[in-house]
Amino acid sequence: MKNVLIVLLLNVLTIGPSFAQAKGQGLFDVELRRTSLGQPAFTGARAACLAIPRDPSWSSLKPVDSLKATEGYGTDGTANDYAWAVMVLTGRALAGDAASEASLRDLMLSWAKAKAFENTQVEHDAHYALKRVLLPTVVAYSVLQRGLDEGQRRTLLGWIDPLVRKVDQVFEGVVDRNNHRYLADSVLMTWGATIGDDTLYAKGLDRYRAALAEARPDGSLALETRRGARALWYMRQSLASLTVLAEVAATRGTDLYSLRVGDTNYDRVLSYLLNGIAEPNIVMAYASENYIPGGEADFRRQDLGFMTKRSHGRHYMAWVEPLVARERTGLATKRLKALFVRNLRSDRPLIDEFIGGNATCFWGR
Repeated sequence: MKNVLIVLLLNVLTIGPSFAQAKGQGLFDVELRRTSLGQPAFTGARAACLAIPRDPSWSSLKPVDSLKATEGYGTDGTANDYAWAVMVLTGRALAGDAASEASLRDLMLSWAKAKAFENTQVEHDAHYALKRVLLPTVVAYSVLQRGLDEGQRRTLLGWIDPLVRKVDQVFEGVVDRNNHRYLADSVLMTWGATIGDDTLYAKGLDRYRAALAEARPDGSLALETRRGARALWYMRQSLASLTVLAEVAATRGTDLYSLRVGDTNYDRVLSYLLNGIAEPNIVMAYASENYIPGGEADFRRQDLGFMTKRSHGRHYMAWVEPLVARERTGLATKRLKALFVRNLRSDRPLIDEFIGGNATCFWGR
């Protein structure tokens, strides 16, 4: 018994202090949030869930058989309409819109029966596109599952589960250590928490620790900051996935935001991004490597396009919502909240597949 207690204590000390939540349901506690959205204090958040109208044409979206690698720089976007529909409908369903819940269920069942994405090319760029669409799909399932009958549940599980396991593919080179891998493990961990698969869930914990271990003392991520004009772009993308990992862990009572590996924690990485947004010159020495920089060849012209909405109304900074909602008092969080008020709040609802959907609906106060 004494040895067991020692092991348990070491686990707690390794992970960090617990949050108040204890029941994991995926990216967030679905039933707690559903209940909260029905309360007067959450009127604004509920409005954010319902801000984008349901489009009847979404029921006619044709299932995508496969996602493919694209020539040159870029990602296969053939599933973008599906991802947007799922993200909008999930928020609306969470807020109690029965018609949207039915539309979401029917859309996903239709794509499941057609075995959408099953023939996705086994190549890292094609898998990257699949990971992006899978995260909101997994979150949608977590919201839908209470209303599914057994047959519907089996159909969706039989479709989603193999796809999630498909993206746990190891490719040669650095793509299995950079933002591609962070995104993969955010999908695996969220699905693992949703269905109670502790092996998948643990992959996210391992990746979170690995990311902190690989960060430089200044908080920068070497494989992201070398990306020329998109050095800060990929720092931000990595933080989005690390935020997903931390939020999934929080539903099981684990505070990854406070976890330190050496001298590095989440706030150290966040501070580097915030410093770069305020003064892009800090990243120039790293960015000068100019590795796969995207459309802009001049590494001195940092792409800060992630600070504004993109196609379909998505916003790459949607991952700030859970951090803004948390009562954290560190300097990095205070700076992020100031940035949110100054540059992002007017763009609500903040919706993006890298955070799983309508983040304002899921976490907004």
